[in-house]
Amino acid sequence: MMWRPSLLLLMLLLRRGAQGKPSPDAGPHGQGRVHQAAPLSEAPHDDAHGNFQYDHEAFLGREVAKEFDQLSPEESRARLGRIVDRMDRAGDGDGWVSLAELRAWIAHTQQRHIRDSVSAAWNTYDTDRDGRVGWEELRNATYGHYAPGEEFHDVEDAETYKKMLARDERRFRVADQDGDSMATREELTAFLHPEEFPHMRDIVIAETLEDLDKNKDGYVQVDEYIADLYSAEPGEEEPAWVQTEREQFRDFRDLDKDGRLDRSEVGRWVLPPAQDQPLVEANHLLRESDTDKDGRLSKAEILSNWNMFVGSQATNYGEDLTRHHDEL
Repeated sequence: MMWRPSLLLLMLLLRRGAQGKPSPDAGPHGQGRVHQAAPLSEAPHDDAHGNFQYDHEAFLGREVAKEFDQLSPEESRARLGRIVDRMDRAGDGDGWVSLAELRAWIAHTQQRHIRDSVSAAWNTYDTDRDGRVGWEELRNATYGHYAPGEEFHDVEDAETYKKMLARDERRFRVADQDGDSMATREELTAFLHPEEFPHMRDIVIAETLEDLDKNKDGYVQVDEYIADLYSAEPGEEEPAWVQTEREQFRDFRDLDKDGRLDRSEVGRWVLPPAQDQPLVEANHLLRESDTDKDGRLSKAEILSNWNMFVGSQATNYGEDLTRHHDEL
C-alpha cells in the first residue's frame, strides 16, 4: 500500500469550494456553504460614456481582456474574428451567431479559471495518460492504493475515510453522465466543482444535508443549522451574530415555517436562484450589434462593433481619457 497524504491534501484544497464546507476562517455566517455566482466584471457597465470594460471582461474573461488591451486594433479585430468562428462552430455552424451561442461563449469564458484549475491537476489523476480519469485512478490518487478489504486499515479514523470514499464514488457516478466509469475533463470538472453544473445540484444538496442532519431525520433543524456555524464553550453566552442567524433561519431559510429545512429549502439556501448573467450580457451585445434586427449576428455585424466586444491599445487609451475627463 502506498499512502499519499499530499495528494489527499491537494484534493481537499481543490474541492473546498465545491463541497461547500466552510473553512475555520470563513466567518460566522457560513457563507462557505452558499454558492453565489460571481459578477461577470467588477467594472461599471457604462456604455453610455464609451467605457466598454465591463463588456470586454464579460465576453473574454478578465485575464484575456487584459491581453487584448495590449494588442493593436488590427490584431484585436483579427482575434475577435477567430472567436466568432469558434462560437459558431461550437453551435450549429450555420454562419451566424445566435443568442444561445453568444450566451454559451460568455458562460464558457467565465468558467475558465475553474477549467484551468482542473487542467493543472489533471495529470495527478490521469495516471495512465489515456486522456480520461477512471474512478480507480481518482480513488487511488486521492486516498492511496489499498488491497480489496484493507481500505484504510492503517488510518485511525478508518470509518470516516470509508464514508468519504463512498461519498466521492457516489458523486463521481453522477458526474459521469455517460456511465462508462471514465471521466472526461468536463465530467471531472463537474466532480470537483458540482455547484457549477445543473445536473449536480441534487448531489450538492444531498451532501449538505448529510453534513448538517445529525439526527438523520432528513431535515435540518435550527440547532443543526447553528451547530454548523458555531460551537459554544461551556458557560459561554451566545453571541449576537448567532441570534441573527437564528432569525435568518426563521425568516428567510425556513420558507414553509415548519421549524426545519427540507431538501428544497436547503437547495434554495446553498444554491440560491440567480439571474442568468451570461444571458443578460448576450442579449445586450446582440441588441447593440444587430444592425438588421434579425435576432442574430453576422461576423460582419460583430466586427463592425468590435470595440464593444474586445479592447485594444487604442480603446484602452480612449477609456483612460474618458475616466480622466470624468474625474476632472
